[in-house]
Amino acid sequence: MAAAALTREGGEDAFRRLFRFYRQRDASDLRGVVDFSVPGGQVFRSQLSISSVSDQDAYRAGLQPVSQWKAYGLNGYPGFIFIPNPFLPGCQRHWVKQCLKLYPQKPNVCNLDLHMAPEKTIDLWGQSKEQLKRKGSSKREPRSLLEKLRWVTLGYHYNWDTKKYSANHHTPFPSDLAFLSEQVAAACGFRGFQAQAGILNYYHFDSSLGIHVDESELDHSRPLLSFSFGQSSIFLLGGLKREEAPTAMFMHSGDIMVMSGFSRLLYHAVPRVLPNPEGTALPSCLDQALPSALPVGSVIEQSSEEDWQVCAKYLQTSRINMTIRQVLAEGQKFPEESGTNGEGQAPSEDSHHRENSRAKRRKPSTDS
Repeated sequence: MAAAALTREGGEDAFRRLFRFYRQRDASDLRGVVDFSVPGGQVFRSQLSISSVSDQDAYRAGLQPVSQWKAYGLNGYPGFIFIPNPFLPGCQRHWVKQCLKLYPQKPNVCNLDLHMAPEKTIDLWGQSKEQLKRKGSSKREPRSLLEKLRWVTLGYHYNWDTKKYSANHHTPFPSDLAFLSEQVAAACGFRGFQAQAGILNYYHFDSSLGIHVDESELDHSRPLLSFSFGQSSIFLLGGLKREEAPTAMFMHSGDIMVMSGFSRLLYHAVPRVLPNPEGTALPSCLDQALPSALPVGSVIEQSSEEDWQVCAKYLQTSRINMTIRQVLAEGQKFPEESGTNGEGQAPSEDSHHRENSRAKRRKPSTDS
């Protein structure tokens, strides 16, 4: 196949060659992309820790009981776990709304803070919702602020200049997202996982995420969790060096990916965002609204139909990814720092969304 032949060519490293192959708008040869909805080949079933998460706690997080999840691994990638959409009907909507309406709010940090006055980024949702609802299909229409959103950081805010986290640049981590992350981590054998930092990535059909490794966290023994919503994407998972050809796989709405152990520090990237495979404006898993009665103690909140219409309009051309990490081990502290106030931000509003062969800067956000 064309993709396989590319890995044998000289010049660029194998990862970069496949990134460019899948990035092309006319790349029609997707037969080599792993599809976990029809697993086969190098895919095998993974065991989950069913007893580590009660059905009640799964329901509270908007998840099916762990006994009903399907989980897969990939030969050659120990510690990699792929969980196709384990969310209860309607519950993905909560996380989409949080990523668009709540999490971009201050004191959290976003790419628009780099070149807009603070008072202009206080309420991105309020400034965008009417424009989004009216939006047609023309590319000439001006983009709303929400459509200009590229990333949001939560908890310990990543310093894009020093490529470090620090104690003095921290805001409270969202409690609902922490609870969701704790349940998924426990189901994958990581009880006691603490959600301490998050990077939310916002993609459109022309977006990509450059080749990188997530190594800035001080504790690599804890997994990296990735949640995807909206349109689909191709995810590339490589090796410890860029000379190792990556494996391509589809990520669909609701899918969860866990990188742990050997796979925690592997190169990875997102070369391409794709329309969902059903050929509809939104994947059918987003069609169903939340039930009127939610479990006691649920972190999932009901949302208005008006709010969902704004979210749905956004997702027709977009994908949202949440990556959650534990930065420090239990009892661990940051090393003493000098010469930085921990407030540094990304050098440009979406530099980590593009793979630039001329720039050797690591793209620090992660995905799946």
